[in-house]
Amino acid sequence: MLARVRAILNTAGVPTKFPDDPLPWECLDPSYLVRRPPWLVVRHQRFRLPTGREIADYWISEFPPWVNVVAVTPRDEFVLVRQYRPGLGAVHYEIPAGVVDDSEEIETAARRELLEETGFGGGRWSVLARLSANPALQNNITTTYLAEGVEQVSDPSPEQTEDLRVHLVNVAEAGRLVEEGEMIQALHLAPMLRYLLRRATK
Repeated sequence: MLARVRAILNTAGVPTKFPDDPLPWECLDPSYLVRRPPWLVVRHQRFRLPTGREIADYWISEFPPWVNVVAVTPRDEFVLVRQYRPGLGAVHYEIPAGVVDDSEEIETAARRELLEETGFGGGRWSVLARLSANPALQNNITTTYLAEGVEQVSDPSPEQTEDLRVHLVNVAEAGRLVEEGEMIQALHLAPMLRYLLRRATK
C-alpha cells in the first residue's frame, strides 16, 4: 500500500524543499494493531527523531487511495450529491467520491464513481488536486478530477449501502453553499474552491 501512495505522490510534482527543512523520522518496530481493510487498518510505530529522542507510541491509519470528481455540465452546473453521514449524523452537499479498488487505475475509479453515484459521464477530464486528509495520521492520498462537459448517460446505480440524491447546482450558486456551511467535507470543499478560484482569476 505504501508503494502505491508513493507512486501517486510522484505524479503530483516535486514539493518545494528548503535547506533547513526538518529531517525524516526513523521508523522502528512497525506492527499492526488491527487490520480490517479498507476502513480499519491501524499501524503502530516507534519513531526516532533526528535529535535522537524517541516517540514510543505513534498510530497511523492506512487507507486505500480515494478519488472524487468536480463535475461540471455544459450548462455550468456542478453535479453534487447529498447523503447521510453517520459520523456527524447529518446530510450535506458533496461531490461524487469513493475508494480505488485493488489494481484499479485512479482515473478509472473516478469515472466509475461519478457514473455509479450520479449517472453522469463523458466530458473532458484532468487532475484538479491531490490532497491528504491528515498527513500526520493517515497514509493515503485523495485525487480529485475535474470533469468538464459531463452529461447524464444513465440512471444512477449506487451501491446497496448508499442512499444518494443527485443535485445540479449552478456554479454561480456554489459560493453561497460554501458560505452557508452546506458543504463541509474538507476533501470535497478544497478542490471545489480551487476550481472556483481558477475561474475567478481567468
